[in-house]
Amino acid sequence: MKQFLITMAGVFAGLVIFVIGVPVLLVMMAASAARPEPLPAQAVLELDLRNGLTDQDAQNPLISLGRRSMSVMSVIESLRRAETDGRVKGVLVRLPETGIAPASADELRLALKRFRAAGKPVIAHSQGIYPAGVVTSTYMLGSAADEFWMQPAASLQVTGLATEDVFLKRAFDKYGIEADFEQRQEYKNAVNQYLYSDYTPEHREAQLSWMGSIYRSAVVTAALDRKKDPAALQKALEAGPYLAEEAQRQGLIDKVGQVREAEKALLAKAGDAAKLVDFEDYLHQGRRRNETGQAIAVVEGEGPIVTGENGVGNPLTGGSTIYADEIADAIYEAVEDDDVKAIVLRVNSPGGSDTASEQIAAAVRAAKAAKKPVVVSMGTYAASGGYWIATEASSIIAQPTTLTGSIGVYGGKLALGPALERFGIDLRQTSVGGAYADAYSLGQGFGPEDEAAFGRWMDQIYENFVARVATGRKLPVERVREIARGRVWTGAQARELGLVDEVGGFYQAVEKAKALAGLEGDVRLKRMSPQASPFEALEQLLGVSAASARTLAAAAWLMGDPRAEAVLDEIARARMAQGRALVLSPTPVR
Repeated sequence: MKQFLITMAGVFAGLVIFVIGVPVLLVMMAASAARPEPLPAQAVLELDLRNGLTDQDAQNPLISLGRRSMSVMSVIESLRRAETDGRVKGVLVRLPETGIAPASADELRLALKRFRAAGKPVIAHSQGIYPAGVVTSTYMLGSAADEFWMQPAASLQVTGLATEDVFLKRAFDKYGIEADFEQRQEYKNAVNQYLYSDYTPEHREAQLSWMGSIYRSAVVTAALDRKKDPAALQKALEAGPYLAEEAQRQGLIDKVGQVREAEKALLAKAGDAAKLVDFEDYLHQGRRRNETGQAIAVVEGEGPIVTGENGVGNPLTGGSTIYADEIADAIYEAVEDDDVKAIVLRVNSPGGSDTASEQIAAAVRAAKAAKKPVVVSMGTYAASGGYWIATEASSIIAQPTTLTGSIGVYGGKLALGPALERFGIDLRQTSVGGAYADAYSLGQGFGPEDEAAFGRWMDQIYENFVARVATGRKLPVERVREIARGRVWTGAQARELGLVDEVGGFYQAVEKAKALAGLEGDVRLKRMSPQASPFEALEQLLGVSAASARTLAAAAWLMGDPRAEAVLDEIARARMAQGRALVLSPTPVR
């Protein structure tokens, strides 16, 4: 009877997915195939950043279904196309009310500055900037426009940068949970929330260091664009908060007005017949393509780094993952493509599995051995495992506010046995083989022998990471140990330490790749990033629902049960956690 109910639940879930998913998929495919409306002869693009940006386009087309979202990469590519598009006369940027990831803001600023250099105006409009996230980056991006507008009586609260972390040590002590983790080294603070009730001196030092670097970078850049003294601008900002009218009097913005007024002002500059066009519509009109001739391959990866290929977890949930099989295969494919002369690897990742990271690094080495230079372009993060995969690139280019480094490793477990005993739940283990076989049981912490064995293993992984950096960056091993120790650096700091080669954005990486490959003139970009087709995405969705237990969870998820979504998410998390060492850094900016 039980098996019959499970089978019927699976059939029911499959029918729901078929009846709902297939029509939606067909509509989505039809919409994507539909010819977009022609762009008017005089157009002003409205770039709305209030819904947030990913660094890269979603690998799975079902993820973005029903959402209005864009990626930094697609926006800067479309702005590059708009520079020479005679129909596009200007851009209106709608700023978010909260923070923008600093490196994303840096990348967008470079694109807007190029657009302006082509003789096309940019107006930024804000309905207020409030203290949530890295708001200095939002202000910096607004300052890159020809005119920075704010809505009347809107608030400008750009007085600094703050973060807040939750520490669980006292709660764990109260309920009998033992956090048994090891870190290599003292700055590898991703699990400090489990181990302590406050910042360690090293944690605080590192946190204030990268925060200060990001803050200074945003203020200095905004001052440059607004033609102000950096110290004077910082003093004025920190004296806030202000309403828009006072911010204008202080010279922090240019004009006060409703967004409709800003639109009219930009349309007037564009010409009497100019029309406002949604930037996303322009983006989806497609990229210019030249399918012949020499090319630079672009391979993109965003999210935590794991082994295998896409196919684990719920394909309808958000979030991106770097699957080592897929990224490595894309690099090998570029190596075998005779038209491809160099590769730009775009990385936006806080890290993940050491073995997955090494698999991708091996593909980078293979490309270099085939005389195809690899240039890494770093997004918001390229830290820990994200830095591991970049170590042996021909050149590394990061934004000044990219978070990178974090050369270290951590691992361990939460021992839940004593906590569960309080609720009448007993964990008991049986094992065969060596003494280490049950080291990761949740019933108790590591014993002395297990702890020693675990520590030796962690040391080996750390030394492998250090050696990889020393080899790739041509640095003495002892020097790497000095600057490693798990510490996060900004791109500007990493440049001074020799961990990256240049400070800049994606198109600077493209130019570097051209130079290293000895290419001249126009060179096409050939995107070779892993990308599921709509049919593959649907097949993946149906595959996830096939197993009986996961079918029940998927059916419940479709009915709106949040517990089932948690089950599916936990499957993916458990895959990374148990018995693994993670070269993963915290992700404290947004």
